[in-house]
Amino acid sequence: MKTVIMAKKVNLNEDFKAMVEKKLSKFDKMFDNNAVANVTVTVEKNHHTVEITITQSGLFYRAEYTSNDIKESLDKAIDILFSQFRKNKTKLEKRLRKDSLENYLPLDVFDIEDEKEYDLVRKKRFPVKPMSVDEAILEMNMVGHNFYMFRNEDTNEINVVYVRNDGRYGLLVPDSM
Repeated sequence: MKTVIMAKKVNLNEDFKAMVEKKLSKFDKMFDNNAVANVTVTVEKNHHTVEITITQSGLFYRAEYTSNDIKESLDKAIDILFSQFRKNKTKLEKRLRKDSLENYLPLDVFDIEDEKEYDLVRKKRFPVKPMSVDEAILEMNMVGHNFYMFRNEDTNEINVVYVRNDGRYGLLVPDSM
């Protein structure tokens, strides 16, 4: 797995980068060589945020944690990724390397939760009209949701705007593979 480390508003020393590489090497057993782990470290005031995104064959696995200590943020983000894998073990096993999770994670972890299907309780259809990103954010705020799907008038593609944890806005744009 290839690892890309980016720093925003902070200079990372080589020891920390080596620690990131070592901790992410635990995931090598689950992913093939085409997987990419993007690690973004951001420091704002006294808050250290570590965001880890692992992509493989169009699938995304993401974890983010913020604390006062950069090492704690890294450890917690890694723990979040592992708990996501444990929670969705059987579904992920079909997509990742065969038997990779059983060989890596302890067997007693798998007895914690029974496998259950997702309970889809509602399917909603609505017209998707062309609009600008600013109009979509306005619509999202007017309906009181934290995301809104729309057709981008510039690209004619389906996009999603959403409210991030920090209160700012994000835009999801499809990427053709």
